[in-house]
Amino acid sequence: MNNSLLWQVRAFVYKHFAETTYAPSIEDTGRHVNIKLEEAGTLYKELHKRHVFFLEPETLTIRMANPFSGIPTDFRVHANGKTYFANCAWDMLGIPIALKSDAVIEAVCTESNDTVQLEIKNGQITINPSNNVTLSDCEGSLPPKSETLRSQQPLPQSDMLLVHFPLPFARWYDDLLFT
Repeated sequence: MNNSLLWQVRAFVYKHFAETTYAPSIEDTGRHVNIKLEEAGTLYKELHKRHVFFLEPETLTIRMANPFSGIPTDFRVHANGKTYFANCAWDMLGIPIALKSDAVIEAVCTESNDTVQLEIKNGQITINPSNNVTLSDCEGSLPPKSETLRSQQPLPQSDMLLVHFPLPFARWYDDLLFT
């Protein structure tokens, strides 16, 4: 496996997401790197295997190149005059970092379907004061106490937001679409 070519493909995929907000096709990648589709497919599979990005099952279509999502989600990040989709709450914070940009983030609370708006400005997160969502509106999405939560600190005050991940990081790839 040509590691130099592998990382050229990786860099192109991320640059394409940053510039266009969507994943490149295997054809786009092959043309850009000047390789045959078959070789581009092999490289996509290897990058998927290494968890650099995540392919739709049984395809060569990029579903995720964290923090970017290849499909629309409930996590919208408005930055640089464009709207990106993040895979989860963690990734919605990663997009402004990857772009080195200020951003406005809109996320939908799973339980209440209320939209929460955050602003990232100069690396600082602020919650839009017009949000009508409080922690109690989203609390229903928390799992019952379990082994993974035993050492968790008390819940934050109601003027703060809580991000919950249903699985510990080490298990995310057990079912990445669920996580």
